[in-house]
Amino acid sequence: MDPHGPTDAAGDADLLAWLRLVYSPGIGPVGVRRVLQACGTPQQVFGCAPARLQRLLPAAAAAALRGPPGPDLGALLARAPAWLAEPGHHLITLADARYPQRLLHIPDPPPLLWACGDTRLLQRPRMLAMVGTRNPTAQGLRDAFAFAHALAQQGVTVVSGLARGVDAQAHRGALEAGRDGGRTLAVLGTGCDRVYPAAHRQLACDISRDGLLVSEFALGLGARAEHFPRRNRIISGLSAGVLVTEAALHSGSLITARLAADQGRDVLALPGSIHNPTARGCHRLLRDGARLVESVHDVLDELGWQAQAPRPGDAAPAAAGAAMPRGLLEHMGSEPIDFDQLLARSGRPAAWLQQQLLELELDGYVARLPGGRLQRIERG
Repeated sequence: MDPHGPTDAAGDADLLAWLRLVYSPGIGPVGVRRVLQACGTPQQVFGCAPARLQRLLPAAAAAALRGPPGPDLGALLARAPAWLAEPGHHLITLADARYPQRLLHIPDPPPLLWACGDTRLLQRPRMLAMVGTRNPTAQGLRDAFAFAHALAQQGVTVVSGLARGVDAQAHRGALEAGRDGGRTLAVLGTGCDRVYPAAHRQLACDISRDGLLVSEFALGLGARAEHFPRRNRIISGLSAGVLVTEAALHSGSLITARLAADQGRDVLALPGSIHNPTARGCHRLLRDGARLVESVHDVLDELGWQAQAPRPGDAAPAAAGAAMPRGLLEHMGSEPIDFDQLLARSGRPAAWLQQQLLELELDGYVARLPGGRLQRIERG
């Protein structure tokens, strides 16, 4: 089978064959690729002699392919065509030209991707995973939003997992940057018709409208603990690199970072205070060879992406930023200040303020202190 071919899973027979093959028990992504490489298309797999299937698969998996589908698989086969008939709903197979090229080169690419939204995002060259703790500090939340917002304005598609904390803020920051910049893509640990956590239902709706939701899990499947490590390999596999903004030592984000390193992706991390337990995972990554980044420009440099000129929609904040640093620095005063105090003093939107602070840090006018406080730097 040619994984770059133009096969479309819309035909009922082809669709049902793909679903039966992928979701029959005991096969898994590696087994699916093995039988496709040996037999051809899914329909040809089901025409293979039993003895040949038994040489390619464990006995139980080969038997499952030869027998009738179980109740769960039968329900999926009955439901999938109607779901796919809805606008913006897609099923992308390994044989589909829309299948993301980066994913083809990981050890166990998902044979199918269910998707809601704009599938063109899967082919974008600038894709960066942003992950972190589900229980970030206030500073961690602000950093995730600000980095995602600024990266999206640089044409980067921010990839994350729709989890609480850093993931959600990364998605929100990218969405806030607007549709003409980068976009955001959420990889789900459930079926594409389910949202976990339920509190992120509106966020998922926003992403499906202005970005993309993807999942390898069958429709109707809820969250299970074993789903999330599998989801994480897709988050890293889609991306040129992974940025960890805040993570404890036992955070699932470190699993994503290790998967990224194994897949040959760049691993980047933000440093934090030595007194912050949710920074220790980032410090571990940095000791193990991750690249330390302190600004969006650091991220672009590490990934070899050239900075883009501001878009017309960004001109007003940028122009204000050129005139405002002195006023913003005056709001800061000479003593350390935290973000919320500066937000109240400046009277400007939080996203704008985060972007200005990143630029001032890059230019050496502001330093970030332990505990998330900010310090104005006097320059001659």
